[in-house]
Amino acid sequence: MIEINNLVKCYGNKKAVNGISFTVNDDEVLGFLGPNGAGKSTTMNIITGYLSSTSGTVKVNGHDILEEPELAKKDIGYLPELPPLYNDMVVLEYLDFICDLKGIKKSERKEHLARIVSMVKITSVADRLIGNLSKGYKQRVGIAQALVGNPSILILDEPTVGLDPNQIIEIRKLIKTLAKSHSVIISSHILSEIQEIADRVVIINNGKVAAVDTITDLSKRLSGSSRLLLSFKGPLKEVSEKIHGLPGVVDVRTRVSNGDIHELEVTLVTNSVTDLRAGIFFVMSKGGWPILELRSLDPSLEEVFLSITSAV
Repeated sequence: MIEINNLVKCYGNKKAVNGISFTVNDDEVLGFLGPNGAGKSTTMNIITGYLSSTSGTVKVNGHDILEEPELAKKDIGYLPELPPLYNDMVVLEYLDFICDLKGIKKSERKEHLARIVSMVKITSVADRLIGNLSKGYKQRVGIAQALVGNPSILILDEPTVGLDPNQIIEIRKLIKTLAKSHSVIISSHILSEIQEIADRVVIINNGKVAAVDTITDLSKRLSGSSRLLLSFKGPLKEVSEKIHGLPGVVDVRTRVSNGDIHELEVTLVTNSVTDLRAGIFFVMSKGGWPILELRSLDPSLEEVFLSITSAV
């Protein structure tokens, strides 16, 4: 767990970070977002111990990053936006060098590196020069170096920048796998990527925290309600009445009606803990009415981000 409390970083009279506080829970993926110049990189550099704060504290699993730097940094694996790779080294040679830096015993390295190389799927290039690898493989090697020492926390800064769509999907899958046994902070300008993998997001703007919550709850807060779109084949009036009778439904409106194919906009109680998708499915299944589409109409993370950062 990481605890950031009232973090401030000044450059002369300029406060790049101004009283930021949030936590990162165990085995959680936290999206760390903000426009350019918001203070993201400064905050991440302070969390990793690369920069010192003007005031405030960062505790990594109870260890203060300034007072107990070795114990705190031991629990952190960091992938900067530009991975710290040496192009004239072979992959395994480079990872062995990282083991030296992190104080991994020589007797434990072979098994430790074999597990990491297998996990990030770079076995086929382990004996190749880093300079000859593709951008995607270089990113994987960068993630591998962050995993050396088995830190409990991974901090990934723009891990998919410059990758093609296939490489992005593969790195995203890898991050999801790593999140099962690590806490992950991921910063990215690709908001659809954050929406796909993050449990919560922290949005900062002008050096301050503008929002901290799950993406779902931020969307509900922005729209003031939660909505679903139901497209189906069946009797419009009867289906509307059945859906309206479900717990948590406050309104049902027709959006499109063409023959026996209809679209309904279903508005839900924003604090309802009931998953209406299951209720809708059983209603439609019982009536023998095919569901053609069922999806959320809540604002996307991109819409939430633009609304929050333009309002602060």
